[in-house]
Amino acid sequence: MTAAPAKRYLDIIDPIHGYIRVFDREVAVIDHPLFQRLRRIRQLSGAHLTYPSAQHTRFEHSLGVMHIASQAGHMLMDKGIMDPDRIALLRLAALLHDIGHGPFSHLFEEILHLSHSSHEQFGKRLILESEIGDILSRHGFGKKEVVDVAFGTSGHQYMNQIISGALSADMMDYLRRDSYFTGAQMGRTEHQRILQSFDVHKRELALERSALYSFESMMHARYQMFKAVYFHRTVRAAEVMLLEALRISDAEFGFTTFDLDDVPNLTDEPVLSMMATTDVPELARARSLAVDYRNRRLLKCVFERIITSRRKLQGIKTDRLRSAISDASGVPESAIFVDSSATPSIPLAPSKSESSHILVVSPRSSGGSSRRRGGGGSSSSRRRGKEAERMPISDIPSVHAISGFMNILRVYTTSRYRNKVEIATRSTLDDIS
Repeated sequence: MTAAPAKRYLDIIDPIHGYIRVFDREVAVIDHPLFQRLRRIRQLSGAHLTYPSAQHTRFEHSLGVMHIASQAGHMLMDKGIMDPDRIALLRLAALLHDIGHGPFSHLFEEILHLSHSSHEQFGKRLILESEIGDILSRHGFGKKEVVDVAFGTSGHQYMNQIISGALSADMMDYLRRDSYFTGAQMGRTEHQRILQSFDVHKRELALERSALYSFESMMHARYQMFKAVYFHRTVRAAEVMLLEALRISDAEFGFTTFDLDDVPNLTDEPVLSMMATTDVPELARARSLAVDYRNRRLLKCVFERIITSRRKLQGIKTDRLRSAISDASGVPESAIFVDSSATPSIPLAPSKSESSHILVVSPRSSGGSSRRRGGGGSSSSRRRGKEAERMPISDIPSVHAISGFMNILRVYTTSRYRNKVEIATRSTLDDIS
């Protein structure tokens, strides 16, 4: 009697995507402690203090991105563009794209920037220098190749774009997942129409013209999620407190100078506990902020202004504003927090440059002429009787209307100084439009 072959995959149930299939090579990565730590890093840092159900983590988001990237890869395989080996590489890169995130997710990124680092750079180190890379090698994958796809430096640009950018699996998962767990309805877009319309032109990811409406809807959903969730004034109040506590504590705890051996403890609760229980006299203010955060005694927003700009907010020095408001109100600077939040309305390309266009493919006209093509040379889309156009964002009116940067300037303080700081802020910032 012949034994049944060993099962080479698991099915993980997920509230967003149903069942997510993971194969043995991916299970080996997922089961490693460096990946398991993502279970202890909330996707939306302090948003759970405003949206109580927003307890989801980087762990399930990473599984979701792998799942969507895999769907994109199979769509392209059906069009003769990808093969199973390349899809396997894409899945691993998508699974590991957030492996370098630190405690409190993107909030910790602001601390890493103090040491001119980023979660992408840290993620590269983890893959190249830890056992994660050894696992990849044992399963026949080059760890440098996985790093290149995961962090946008692969020569196959379309694979980079599947993971990050304006058509990315990353965004398709976080919009739906964050919407589900916060209860904010505006992020619940349907991404399948976009995936089914993927194409490739000269190694770049393209979208069939018929799916432009779905692309517009997704861009607007992202914009609304930033306004309603990610940049919500109370969400940012909690994050401003955490950020200040992290900055004060960095020199003592070495948040930006850690070794790989320290990584398992770089998660939300251990770091918060370190700050909330420290007895170092110089960290009394950090301890107070951490304790207040833990007990949801949050700062109060006394001023808010959305500043429309085609560029990231420039010229407003938060330290200078803080000092001016302090002088005008007589309130100590330590009780005044100026928060300048900004994000590109259209996601950055994998190169981290602003997205100025989207590559659109259409059936080739009978005369063989094309609109604006992306240069000479062969391409998979042209071989299949299609022509490509680099469509500027400005040619999509509803997307162009929100393009540029979303800039929000806010001033926070404690309950004790609320009235004084509000009056002083309005007089100080009266000339900002």
